[in-house]
Amino acid sequence: MDELNNSAAKTPEGVMSTPSATEIAEEQSVEQGFLQHYGLIEQPFGVTPDPRFLYYGPQHRQALAALNYGTESNRGFLTLIARPGMGKTSLIFQYLDALRDTARTVFLFHTEGDSRDLMSYILADLGLDSTGKDLPAMHALLNRVLLKEMRANRRLILVIDEAQNLKEKVLESVRLLSNFETPWKKLMQIVLAGQPQLTTRLEKPSMVQLRQRISLSIRIEPLSGDQIGSYVNHRLWVAGHRGSPIFSVGAQKLLADSSDGIPRNINNLCFCAMSLGWATGQKSIDREMIREVLADLNPEKPQPQSAAMPNLANHPGQGALILKPPPVLTVVGPRTFGRAAKAAVAGFALRALGWSGAQFNIGPRVTDSLHDASTSAKPPQDATPPELSEAPASAPIVRSLQAQKADTSSGGKREEEASPAHAVSLPPSQNSGGASH
Repeated sequence: MDELNNSAAKTPEGVMSTPSATEIAEEQSVEQGFLQHYGLIEQPFGVTPDPRFLYYGPQHRQALAALNYGTESNRGFLTLIARPGMGKTSLIFQYLDALRDTARTVFLFHTEGDSRDLMSYILADLGLDSTGKDLPAMHALLNRVLLKEMRANRRLILVIDEAQNLKEKVLESVRLLSNFETPWKKLMQIVLAGQPQLTTRLEKPSMVQLRQRISLSIRIEPLSGDQIGSYVNHRLWVAGHRGSPIFSVGAQKLLADSSDGIPRNINNLCFCAMSLGWATGQKSIDREMIREVLADLNPEKPQPQSAAMPNLANHPGQGALILKPPPVLTVVGPRTFGRAAKAAVAGFALRALGWSGAQFNIGPRVTDSLHDASTSAKPPQDATPPELSEAPASAPIVRSLQAQKADTSSGGKREEEASPAHAVSLPPSQNSGGASH
């Protein structure tokens, strides 16, 4: 290994050295150990845009269907807009692969340069040499290719990725390419794929002619929280996993909270978490392992907290947990009665009891009881009256006369009965004596 390090040190700067057989064997051994640990046949979260791993969620299915529809309808210009890492290039590869037997395809990702550089890239992808030719000569060469493909009942599909980096003059040259047409059909289908900045570029007043030729503008939105678990499991399945889920529900929830629904972010987090699991001998990835990976990747960024147990210590004064107090039963204090009220209650009791009231002499006792209750309930003059809850003034708070009759029949000895919740009664009156039947 020292000899390898010395030889690497002697390598001229800027020249890539060829890895030795030992280094290649060690790298393959590490990769095989990772795959065997999880029961996989290939890396599920690679960095290349492999169409086999493309997850056909609602967003990607709709985008691919719109691309195919615009192409079959011979609409000329299409745009595909997505944030970085959304799988736009993988979707384009899938789109072009489906057209391999019916069209001639050109895929460009070199967007730096002028109009001549653009034409050189197109002709080179078609297998044509443009050395020493100017723009008119290159246009004539391209025109011959288009006519040849038309006679073979084939079309030319041109896809320019990262189109937001094209200069304004180059975008105008792209617009002029759409002039290759016959009176009844376009000879070239052009797809401009790029980030949201492409939309901003096309909204400029100087781009009105190009903007008018765009028939469909297709967007790919980030994955929702419910789709991220399906996305992760899909890639694991394509890579050969057939066992129980590797990522727990909590881990998938944290992936959704921290990845913004962008597949590239999800891939990086999953790869790092599985590498950590392999290093520590764990075959399942839980929430804490994802949190540890997030702390390593973003040491200065606060990590998402568990929804079940929020960490309020990290955010003093914010997100405080408010506990609602339990319902409180407010007891209404006894009310005092005036003479008119006492007389009315006594008269009502006498009329209600009728003959029984006359025989058992209950009327005078009711009056005495009310007088005793009002006397005992009256607060002292120098005392502060207790705070009472609001209650309707007309609500009668009267002790049951039937209970009074029971007290009389039991010789003035009354057992305390449990009253139902929210029921309020006056304090018991002092019995002057009981009469028996």
